[in-house]
Amino acid sequence: MNTHTNQTHTLRHDWTEAELQAIYDLPLTELVFQAQTLHRQFHDPNKVQQCTLLSIKTGACPEDCSYCPQSAHYNTDLDKEPLIDVEGALEAAKAAKDSGSTRFCMGAAWREVRDGEQFDQVLEMVRGVKALGMEACCTLGMVNEDQAKRLAEAGLDAYNHNLDTGPEYYEKIISTRTYDDRLQTIQNVRKAGVTVCSGGIVGMGETVKDRIAMLAVLAGHDPHPESVPINALVAVEGTPLEKQEPIDPIVMVRMIATARIAMPTSMVRLSAGRTAMTDETQALCFLAGANSIFAGEKLLTTANPGEDRDKALFDKLGLQPLEVAGA
Repeated sequence: MNTHTNQTHTLRHDWTEAELQAIYDLPLTELVFQAQTLHRQFHDPNKVQQCTLLSIKTGACPEDCSYCPQSAHYNTDLDKEPLIDVEGALEAAKAAKDSGSTRFCMGAAWREVRDGEQFDQVLEMVRGVKALGMEACCTLGMVNEDQAKRLAEAGLDAYNHNLDTGPEYYEKIISTRTYDDRLQTIQNVRKAGVTVCSGGIVGMGETVKDRIAMLAVLAGHDPHPESVPINALVAVEGTPLEKQEPIDPIVMVRMIATARIAMPTSMVRLSAGRTAMTDETQALCFLAGANSIFAGEKLLTTANPGEDRDKALFDKLGLQPLEVAGA
């Protein structure tokens, strides 16, 4: 990442929902211009970080997140798989690195981390990913302070724990975990010195107000989450949200631009839902301030464009993969 900084721009952590709504509602050309102008002050506009997300333990999750095919509450024909071995995870990490990814994220379908042999294996995976010279990220559900500290000691760079949506709409999507539980995990991770990856999903039937409320919570953190994934719902058959209409692509552009303006130093990640997006939509998202994507064929259990399509897109747009400093 380049070190362009704007001496006149002060990072804010007190954005009101009304202020963010006014930004979101700007004419699109003005919104994208403001977002791109700010983006250039903190990032290289032609570099996009490629991250790879591997499901290291699939399915049978006790949570009831309405969007998730891995929930044990729904019948989604998903093959349940136990925790993969360390060697398998590191082989996948090497392949991801060879394809241009600089961050490797490991996701386990757990409600929370439990101390013991499986957690020890995850710590070993983190150490192995770091030894490859990659950034290591995990998403394992809730973690307490001690577990966050152990992950930090293993070398974990980032912990992903999405807020999913705004506080009011959240209970319509998930009943097995509270919003405060999510915020507590983020706090535990931050306290351990691990960077935070936290964003949400659009297209779950929420209102614009709910989306803005989510951005306000994220932008209210001090420091801001270092990575903010903006996901478009992938409606999976068998989940309560299977009949949701695909989100309007311009909504994604507005969300990314508003996130970029509110959290200018963060990596804003164009995440789930890219398989349904045209090259033009993705180009607009990059113009609006997205500077990170998930690469590879899969995002946990849902389809992703794959390296070939992403390489063709990068070539077409003249974008380059972001290198990790010191890797």
